[in-house]
Amino acid sequence: MSGTRSLPVPDGLDGMRLDQAVSRLFGLSRTAAATLVEDGNALVDGIPRPKSDKVAAGSWLEVTLPPPVTAPVLVAEPVHGMSVIYSDDDIVVVDKPVGVAAHPSPGWTGPTVVSGLAAMGQNVATSGAAERQGIVHRLDVGTTGLMVVAKSEMAYSVLKRAFKEREVEKRYHAVVQGHLDPLRGTIDAPIDRHPTADYKFAVMSDGKPSVTHYDTLEAFRSASLIDVRLETGRTHQIRVHFSALRHPCVGDLTYGADPTLAARLKLDRQWLHARELAFLHPRTHDEVRFVSDYPADLTFALDVLQDAG
Repeated sequence: MSGTRSLPVPDGLDGMRLDQAVSRLFGLSRTAAATLVEDGNALVDGIPRPKSDKVAAGSWLEVTLPPPVTAPVLVAEPVHGMSVIYSDDDIVVVDKPVGVAAHPSPGWTGPTVVSGLAAMGQNVATSGAAERQGIVHRLDVGTTGLMVVAKSEMAYSVLKRAFKEREVEKRYHAVVQGHLDPLRGTIDAPIDRHPTADYKFAVMSDGKPSVTHYDTLEAFRSASLIDVRLETGRTHQIRVHFSALRHPCVGDLTYGADPTLAARLKLDRQWLHARELAFLHPRTHDEVRFVSDYPADLTFALDVLQDAG
């Protein structure tokens, strides 16, 4: 679907941000809708508006839609270092290494969990967009640890709902710069796309509700090892929240980490690991719980910090 579309803003979208309204009306991702608005391809009553402007019911919206993007073709490709922790007819739990995306996307040419599973002969659910079949949650390319992928259509729908309703326990371990005060607490701060850097996110007053619980496990001279439990699952949530507190994840140069410390610890990515995943099995309804050990690069960095006191 491409070309120009004109229509009045429905009553149900009254007061919504322009990029959100465009996303809802035309089935675009938030990123695609925001880009479309920023490029001047969404007019409200004949005038281009900023993406954060609120739309009013009855206003005339004229949108020039881009040509459809061809979905990346899924290729079965072995992923070095990715292991299957658990597998049955409904789910597969993997331990994702660094440098691996959850699924194919435009512009990403590296390995993916989906292609790695295909290479292992693991059939996943066909629900979801073509390039994201079976994917019910994601980890950043630079974040290691546990991911569950749905293999049956039933498991896909049950797990998607469980993640949406915050019924999945997601625990991460992170090493952040400095010492948190208090040592244990909750960060409740909305997150949205960064206003100027499209590849980043930030705490924004009109963002999506985002809640992070943390507890300090060990304090070092220049950093702290923390246990993090996510109540919500926004993109880059942990990285954004601790950066906003001026305690970015060690090695996370995108969100303000100290490059000197990162170099000393030989880290070229954020010290962040999806440590534990627990949920009710979609078929048996029994709780299943999985734990992942730190990979070599994070273990080395932790050892250096511990030796330094």
